[in-house]
Amino acid sequence: MKKLVLFSIMSVALSSLNSQNDIDVLLAAGIEDAQRFANDYLAPGTNGLMHSMNANWFNSGKTKPLGGFEISLIANASLVKDEDKIFSLNTADYNNVQFVQGPSVQSVASVLGENDPTIFVEVEYDDPIFGSQTEQIELPQGIGDASANLLPTATLQGAVGLGAGLEVKARYLPEIETDEVNLQMYGVGLQIEFTEWLPADNLWPIGLSGVVAYSKLNGEYDITNSSGIEGENQRLKNETSTLLLQLVASTKLPVINFYGGIGYIDGKSETDLLGVYRVTDGILTTEDIVDPFSVSSEVGAVRGTLGARLKLGFFRLNAEYNLSEFDTFSVGINFGIR
Repeated sequence: MKKLVLFSIMSVALSSLNSQNDIDVLLAAGIEDAQRFANDYLAPGTNGLMHSMNANWFNSGKTKPLGGFEISLIANASLVKDEDKIFSLNTADYNNVQFVQGPSVQSVASVLGENDPTIFVEVEYDDPIFGSQTEQIELPQGIGDASANLLPTATLQGAVGLGAGLEVKARYLPEIETDEVNLQMYGVGLQIEFTEWLPADNLWPIGLSGVVAYSKLNGEYDITNSSGIEGENQRLKNETSTLLLQLVASTKLPVINFYGGIGYIDGKSETDLLGVYRVTDGILTTEDIVDPFSVSSEVGAVRGTLGARLKLGFFRLNAEYNLSEFDTFSVGINFGIR
């Protein structure tokens, strides 16, 4: 589980953990058990990520005129609540896992939490000589307070007016590539102003529009050199995609404007453990496990947005707060002309 922990936090916050756990022991207990735990453990982190990467797609209900443009540097952060830091682990749902102490159903740390005190489980495996054997392992820790209860994302965004109340948007996180990590995020969006189509639209005190936006995050983490077990081409791969649909309304004042809206986020995140893992069962036998498993999480949530924008010539500054399953705040520094 150690590398699943590390990859999730890389995707969510580009940080790392010092969790000391053995993924090979969990695989020896069974792929099904390892997959079940990983799915529940990672879901709060990937769900929070999907909310974070969807903030600040707009800062006005008024679209730009033909040729108007805006370039923005955006920073978002979803807030981690206490209930996101834990999940309920019921050993009755597992084939070869039991708690060392306590009842069979316990709250344990998700990737966003921390076990204090540490929690140990006992996994069972078959030894070809001695028969059924058990081993104790410590359940993975999450990021706990290390993230200040925030799941941050950042992106560059551009927007261009097409005329007739249409505005196209694109956002991009430059590719992060090292010997072990490759991470990239991008997205496209379209904003349509309905008030632009009404008679005497300049007399309306507000701008009203609709926004549709698609975001995609791809990441891969090579764990071959740092894996705790033998094997080849060991890596973690994540694909996260989301769709945002939102109605937006804003004031139409010269300097300071307020905007808000209601929308819906739909998204899915998939994480694959790939490569060859050479697992030892007991003393004499080994087994090559290829591409052990995939885990996924989905979000489908209503979102409300409240924000404000300050315009000073070519320079604009905006801030917003989004209320949803993961509340998210965002700030943007914007440059452009209408």
